[in-house]
Amino acid sequence: MLKDIMSISGYGGLFKFISQGRTGVIVESLEDKKRMNASATAKISALEDIAIFTETEDLPLKDVFKKIFEKENGGVSIKHKSSADELKSYFAEVLADYDRDRVYVSDIKKVVNWYNILHKLELLNFEEEEEKKDVEIKLEKSARSSIDKAGSAGGSVEKKPKPMVEKKKPETMKKVVKKEGKKKV
Repeated sequence: MLKDIMSISGYGGLFKFISQGRTGVIVESLEDKKRMNASATAKISALEDIAIFTETEDLPLKDVFKKIFEKENGGVSIKHKSSADELKSYFAEVLADYDRDRVYVSDIKKVVNWYNILHKLELLNFEEEEEKKDVEIKLEKSARSSIDKAGSAGGSVEKKPKPMVEKKKPETMKKVVKKEGKKKV
């Protein structure tokens, strides 16, 4: 979901990674689709690498977005330009144990703004992630059950070694002696 989506310090909005350039990274704005070169000195943060401080552990941004999504029943959250008190109380409803000393109002504004941008562009796909996890769990269970069945049937699960390709013995090389005739001058 958040793969290749990034925030660039000094620029509003979110960007999609396009490619690596000689002097930096080429990105495309998610909102107006304009491409630009983000220099190597710009502070670029991938959303999948961002986490919010809580009292117990750091919570990945994708999980915070999921909590907002659940609170709003799949709708839009409050505006990021709301007052500081409104933003703090809203964030406390979404994430009750967030660290109030290390998470600033500016951070909450960014999270709410990013959520609204991703929601508007329909990039919040939590159901796909749930389906992927379900499929992975089912695959693991079926693999375990097939191993258990093979083991309970009295047989052992062994992989047969691949037959080695026989290497041909090198043929003895015959020395070919070429007789050179002497040229008469």
